[in-house]
Amino acid sequence: MQKEIIVIGGGIAGIQASLDLANRGFKVYLVEKSESIGGRMAQLDKTFPTMDCSICILAPKMIECTHHPNVRLLTYSEVKEVKGSVGDFKVKVLKKPRYVDETKCNGCGSCAENCPAEAPNEFDENMGVRKAIYMPFPQGVPRVMVIDKDNCIECGLCDKVCQANAINREQQPEEIELEVGAIVVATGFDMFDPSVIPQYGYKRFKNVITAMELERLLCASGPTGGHLIRPSDGKIPRSVAFIQCIGSRDRREWINHPYCSSICCKYAVKDAVLIKEHESDSRVTIFYIDMRAFGRGFQEFVNRAKSEFGIAFVRSNPGEISEDPATNNLIVWFEDPITRTVQHIPFDLVVLCPALIPRKGVEELAKTLGIELDNYGFLKSADAVKTPLDTAVPGIFACGYCLGPKTGDIPDSITQASATVARVAEVLLGKEVS
Repeated sequence: MQKEIIVIGGGIAGIQASLDLANRGFKVYLVEKSESIGGRMAQLDKTFPTMDCSICILAPKMIECTHHPNVRLLTYSEVKEVKGSVGDFKVKVLKKPRYVDETKCNGCGSCAENCPAEAPNEFDENMGVRKAIYMPFPQGVPRVMVIDKDNCIECGLCDKVCQANAINREQQPEEIELEVGAIVVATGFDMFDPSVIPQYGYKRFKNVITAMELERLLCASGPTGGHLIRPSDGKIPRSVAFIQCIGSRDRREWINHPYCSSICCKYAVKDAVLIKEHESDSRVTIFYIDMRAFGRGFQEFVNRAKSEFGIAFVRSNPGEISEDPATNNLIVWFEDPITRTVQHIPFDLVVLCPALIPRKGVEELAKTLGIELDNYGFLKSADAVKTPLDTAVPGIFACGYCLGPKTGDIPDSITQASATVARVAEVLLGKEVS
């Protein structure tokens, strides 16, 4: 059997699985479709309930991946074909051109500093801009720039300022063939688009944003340098509302996400606390259906948010958000749970907490791998009780949020990643591994 493994997805689960496998002596190919590994965790400011710096935890693991002799990074790449069976899979990976030589580029950034062309910054949820030659975020791994051909104006300035002569506009897509014994899928999640629920005004009202957009505003590496301001006028919001379960626990036909995303309550409380730390005199209110703060330390975290930070919790599912066009201030309309009457409260900023949904492209990947999806598009386990990390195809495993909602988000994904490694070793080595 082959002792080489391919891990698909470079978020925290994929990174942890890769490092654990590499430390057990397996050769690992870590395939990530984005320009850098890091995934969603790289976009976060803090983690809950400890409020530790997210990138401070993640970056050392990312760097370890680049230096580990048993890990080969294949970023900006996608799996296109899989044949064979457990112990002997043949995998074709398509590596997209960066138009920058990875062996020469040192990530100094002089090219981006001199580039005159700009484009929306996807990493910042399109709230800021980046250059046409860029690194997705300051701690990106690998430390290699990428040219966005769609927005490049071909001025040639990057060629002139690059002292490493790393610019290569003749690069072509590269097909890489790998032979591996097992496959680990860790493709993570995407965020539900709240604009399909028109009564909340997302994309119509400038001061209605998503929780991930708020994360980027709060983060020091974000578009505002960590300063919390309203998108409409750049003013500090003195009153902020969070609305839970946007697209979660929703059986409506065009949404069909009846499940609880499991972490929205906790990240809303985390972000509410961060707002109070930024602006202690601000008024913060969380509208919720149920406060599902299960997990070690999470209920205590909610209690602290109430008692220490004075965050208000209103058990109600708001029906509508309206806007005062003169001020861009927002009005949240909701049913008072006690009086059963319709009430409204004005806010400077409203943060929507969307459902977490399967990653875009996971359906196509599942077809390529020959594995099943559940009713909601998450990867399906062969047996949810006996072998929760095995897919129906022997030798193909999954971990992290691609298997469905996690109670503890990052800790749960890391735990699953390490458990998956034990399963891979057990299958390939033919013995139980502790």
